[in-house]
Amino acid sequence: MRSVCVFCGSSPGKDPQYLAAAKLMGRLIAEQNAVLIYGGARVGLMGAVADGALAAGGEVIGILPEALAAKELAHTSLTRLEVVGSMHERKARMADLSEGFVALPGGAGTLEEIFEIWTWGQLGFHGKPAGFLNVAGYYDGLASFLDHTVDAAFVKPVHRNMLTFSDDPKALLESMAAYRAPVSEKWLQRFEL
Repeated sequence: MRSVCVFCGSSPGKDPQYLAAAKLMGRLIAEQNAVLIYGGARVGLMGAVADGALAAGGEVIGILPEALAAKELAHTSLTRLEVVGSMHERKARMADLSEGFVALPGGAGTLEEIFEIWTWGQLGFHGKPAGFLNVAGYYDGLASFLDHTVDAAFVKPVHRNMLTFSDDPKALLESMAAYRAPVSEKWLQRFEL
């Protein structure tokens, strides 16, 4: 992958492992000569992943909506910062620039962003990999819930398996680099109204 988008919290979280993992992920992306694409902020895990990549000599592109840039959250040391008009534009630009997507610990925004990418993949709009860095078991409950969606017949196993979970950032990136998108319709059954 020549570019990796990282979705993550604008908060550092309460466990120091989250910040350490974000810095490490940024460094590993840079060491693979890939461009880090992320949300453009200097705070929380977002700032840490950017700082990790920059410290390793990596290229970092931030995409930040005007409303957040106006609150002085922009990281000022990036290779390039693009300020866009809305969150929708931000996500579209990040998707266009990226060949793979990683979710670090985060809140509603992080989940919304990675789930949208997963949804687009299920629908065949792209064939890019997506994964979760499961720092200190942060995503254990989510992984179990996604297994439940398969058991409840709302998600096909092939689509559930589009998402990789790993507690090892290097292994996650390697798994994503080897990813091949499944060829399968999203719908489990067709219903007539």
